[in-house]
Amino acid sequence: MSAAQEGTFAALRTQLQDAAAAFADGPGALEGILLGIVDDVDRAVREPLEIFPVCHHSPASALAMARRLREKQPKVVYLELCEDMAPLLTELRNCRLPVAVQAFATEVEGFPAEWSPLSVVAPITEASAEYQAIAYALDTPGVELVLVDRSSDHVYQWDARGAEPAEPSGPDTPAAEEEAALHGDAVGVEIGDLRPRFAELEEHLLRHGRVRHWSEWWHQYVELPLGDSDHDTYRQVMLLIGSLFRRLAPGDPRRVRVDEDRERYMWTRMREHLAASGTDPADCLYVCGAFHAASRVAEFGVDGADTFEIAPRTATKWQHGLIPSSHAAIEAQFGLAAGSVSIAATVWAKNVGRTRVEPFRLAGQAGAKKKAGTAKSGPAAADPAAPASDRLTGFLQRPPVLDRLDEAELLGWSVEIVRAARRNGYLASTADAIAVFETSILLAGMRDRAKPTPYDFQDAAVTCIEKDTVPGRRDVRRLVEIMMGGDRIGQVGYDALPPLARDVHDRLAPLGLKLQQRGVQRALLDITSRPELEKCSDLLWMLRYLMPHGAARPIMGERRLGERPIQESWDLALGTHQRALIELGYEGVSIEQVLEQRLRRTAYGPQATTAVVLEAVEDATLHLRGRRLADELGTRALEVLATERSVDSAPEVLRRVRRLLAYYRTSEPVLPPWIESFVKTGYAHYCTLLPTAFTDEDATVRQVAAMLGFLFSMEGLALSLGCDRTQLELAVAQSHPEEPAKTALLWAAQTQLGGLSRAELRARCDALLGNPMVVPAYPRYLSGLLHALEPVPLLADFVVEAVSNAFARLPDPVLLPWLPTLIGTLRAGGAELAPLLIREAGRIFPARLEALDSWVPPWRLQPDPGAVRSARRGSVGRGVPLLAAHPATCDAMAGLLGCDGGWEAAEPGPRGAALVHAHPGTATALGALLARP
Repeated sequence: MSAAQEGTFAALRTQLQDAAAAFADGPGALEGILLGIVDDVDRAVREPLEIFPVCHHSPASALAMARRLREKQPKVVYLELCEDMAPLLTELRNCRLPVAVQAFATEVEGFPAEWSPLSVVAPITEASAEYQAIAYALDTPGVELVLVDRSSDHVYQWDARGAEPAEPSGPDTPAAEEEAALHGDAVGVEIGDLRPRFAELEEHLLRHGRVRHWSEWWHQYVELPLGDSDHDTYRQVMLLIGSLFRRLAPGDPRRVRVDEDRERYMWTRMREHLAASGTDPADCLYVCGAFHAASRVAEFGVDGADTFEIAPRTATKWQHGLIPSSHAAIEAQFGLAAGSVSIAATVWAKNVGRTRVEPFRLAGQAGAKKKAGTAKSGPAAADPAAPASDRLTGFLQRPPVLDRLDEAELLGWSVEIVRAARRNGYLASTADAIAVFETSILLAGMRDRAKPTPYDFQDAAVTCIEKDTVPGRRDVRRLVEIMMGGDRIGQVGYDALPPLARDVHDRLAPLGLKLQQRGVQRALLDITSRPELEKCSDLLWMLRYLMPHGAARPIMGERRLGERPIQESWDLALGTHQRALIELGYEGVSIEQVLEQRLRRTAYGPQATTAVVLEAVEDATLHLRGRRLADELGTRALEVLATERSVDSAPEVLRRVRRLLAYYRTSEPVLPPWIESFVKTGYAHYCTLLPTAFTDEDATVRQVAAMLGFLFSMEGLALSLGCDRTQLELAVAQSHPEEPAKTALLWAAQTQLGGLSRAELRARCDALLGNPMVVPAYPRYLSGLLHALEPVPLLADFVVEAVSNAFARLPDPVLLPWLPTLIGTLRAGGAELAPLLIREAGRIFPARLEALDSWVPPWRLQPDPGAVRSARRGSVGRGVPLLAAHPATCDAMAGLLGCDGGWEAAEPGPRGAALVHAHPGTATALGALLARP
């Protein structure tokens, strides 16, 4: 290097050496740090390819960038941003900022499966240096924009080398939760991240700066002093800060390795582009974070070492798009103070108006002028070979500039916050406005400031207006943030949406709503008078299934198997949930394709149970209407059922199979083959598991009852398909439960099969009530009988009898603790059990209170044996006069059966049915059929 270049910061080095010796009692570590910072600045300033250090969403950086671009007019702009996001930047002109460039992947290869879906976002605001560089490069002819940072795939590759990706931090205020969730669980690309990584250093700066958080310190001690500085001063100061934070950062090996690899990656890419294009480094501008600008890696510079090898990307397929962002989402993701990005936007607007620097804006963007963004001819760029002058010494020695108080601005703030507070329920008055005004000045004076900052004003407003409680939804701190600019929320334009999102908007166009607007809109669908709206209804139900709650919420109307919509009412908030709709576009080109993929992924997942697959079958039938996918998923349900060895999902399986059977029986000429096979396989499967389930402690009574419900309700269809009833009888006979509830459930099953009569069941229950040792367990037997209503609904009258006897005979110490169990049982199975009990109790119990005193329960009424015998005698000898009067029917039946006998004369005594005695086979078969349930 030349002597002039060696002496650029000679005076500053001498002063820092003297300071280190004075404060540290001699040269040592402090001197090494201070002189190392100067060396970092000197090295970056002398680099032939101009490095422009920035801070993320800094108005001072954006202003300096706009000014420098107009002066230098570079031909190539290298930008610290994921290189695979470059094709999306041209779509920014179709959006309203802030938005985020996103890389998204649902099918991962080479990464842990639990990381799916992968998402990387890079938010962009108008008050950021990155946007100024993008707008300049895209709208200026002959300028090339090159993204040089690691790809989205490498972001996760490098995270996989150490730990799992860091989760984004949550919002600072509850009111910003919805906006803070706009980025979802995405990993943020830290463009220009500039914050101390040494906790003690940050605490020291905050304490001596008399501020509450880092955003306020940066605004007071960096943003304001650099707002009006020249280019060299700005660049050297930012390099100084980046080097300071870098040298004082804790030695986290993983984070240091990632930072250095990013710097090697970017310099390698820039050298490759320079070699391929032949561009002069003097005509280029490298925009990166100040932390990376002060790099010390060997690959630094256009003449650096080419020793870094970029690993290939994995086979993961990445999708790219733009999603809406907001100030709150940026603050939550990057750990900034609430309201800091809104304040930065306000400062940016004030700086542009004060300095009269014309910023760059993409042509065609919302709010942009027609010719905005075209670089005007400015002064010639400085010779890159000329040595840069030392601006750090003067900047560090210059006392802070005391900005005079703008009383009109502060008074306007005070009046506006009082007006906003009154609208939100606070009892604020003119006196509070005066108090806020005076307190802001007082706080600024206590913090050595001549002019109150927005943060001072916020503290003053909270002190003077907010009392013990918050009457409305927003507190005063949130009201100040809104007043300072609010949480500006971006929007992705129609032309920048993926094909699926555009298709959704086109198909919902008959509703006549502005679906891209934020907020909730009501859609009324009268399908009877406008049949074309039925397609909109189908799409809305699919959106409800795929998108988050609140994006499409039905107010009136429901979708069930076998039913057609008539009228529906919906609350739609697709504009609010635009990110979720855009991410659906990464999974397919149509909403039907995405739904089919989701259902298949659910059904074929490693944790899929029979109930889950049947739910997917039902959803496919409801939303896609066709039989193809439903039959495929039904076959999958059959496969899963055959491999299950537990009965955990038996209640859900029973409920869904019943519903699907009812649908197919009413809407299809024949049952699908898969459901016939499912019933046949399920009958044998549950018969096999039944004895084990009765004795298994992990199997609940409800699950065993659901198994019996499947066996009894599907028995007719199963027997017609070739199943054997003996298998069920043997399974019940082999069941020997010990738990009282399951024992009562077994009794109900035996009653259904005919192995136990009602009289015997009643006798067993009476014996339980008569045994003092068993009385405390009797409520558990009743719980089993309640669950028995699922497989044996004909026992409803007996259950009413058993419950009534329990209330009549159980002592209070036993009965009262059991009542919560009874209520819980009815609530768990209330949809099926409670209506049966209520209907049966209404039939048995008297309807009027006056009849209750003389009412006798029917199970206590004993039939009169004499009356029974009299009835039997009265019925003897009555004959069949109808057959004798019309013999033609009997003659025809006799001819069909091959009976040659004729009519006999009536005799005084009854002779019985001679035909039945002659052909007993038919009567025997009929009796066996009637004995079945």
